[in-house]
Amino acid sequence: MFYLIPGLGADERVFQNLLPLLRGKTQVLLWLTPEPNETLPHYAARMAAIIPPEQKGIIVGVSFGGVVALEITRTHPGLRTVLISSIPDASCLPPLLRLIRATGVYRLFPPQWLKLFPRAGQWYFGVKQREYSLFKEILRDMEPVYTRWAIHRLLHWDSTGVGRSIQILGTEDRVFPPGPTPVEHLIRGGGHFMVISHALEISQILNQLLEEDQALLAEAPAQPPAT
Repeated sequence: MFYLIPGLGADERVFQNLLPLLRGKTQVLLWLTPEPNETLPHYAARMAAIIPPEQKGIIVGVSFGGVVALEITRTHPGLRTVLISSIPDASCLPPLLRLIRATGVYRLFPPQWLKLFPRAGQWYFGVKQREYSLFKEILRDMEPVYTRWAIHRLLHWDSTGVGRSIQILGTEDRVFPPGPTPVEHLIRGGGHFMVISHALEISQILNQLLEEDQALLAEAPAQPPAT
């Protein structure tokens, strides 16, 4: 079973190339409107309400979706976390985003500014020309309240005690560029939008992980019946 969480401000459209290539059952978790002053753990718990606590499977998070996926696995330890174009803990936040956090400059600009400069966003997120129309659609549909909340929660994420994850990162990612921390799977030429542009390579990794999980479950001894 795959649970998939899109990136900040995006929706199931970012998985349009990936979903047909995955061999297991899939469910996309869509963003909720945050409550006033809602914490990230509380938000993650609301998103995970449809997932049984004992559920086994793989939860895949893209960008900020990876952060939320890691928060969900705090209460759903049977899920294995895979990060696409994301970071495994807050210490991996890149220098640019640390500077934005320290200066608080992100508070001065409404999220809608990205809609005014789509070509700048195209460069920053590594969007190929053939994907540009989809990118503009996603920008157009970004919800300002959610986007502002998500940016703040990303920049101020407390990842203390967060579980282990498997990271899939592009070599050309400008948002979360590869750093000194080891990365399990580096996708050559992949940018931050590689869930679209490199769906085939990503699907091969995910399908292999699912096969490994299924093999482990098959080898696990049966639990004795409850008395």
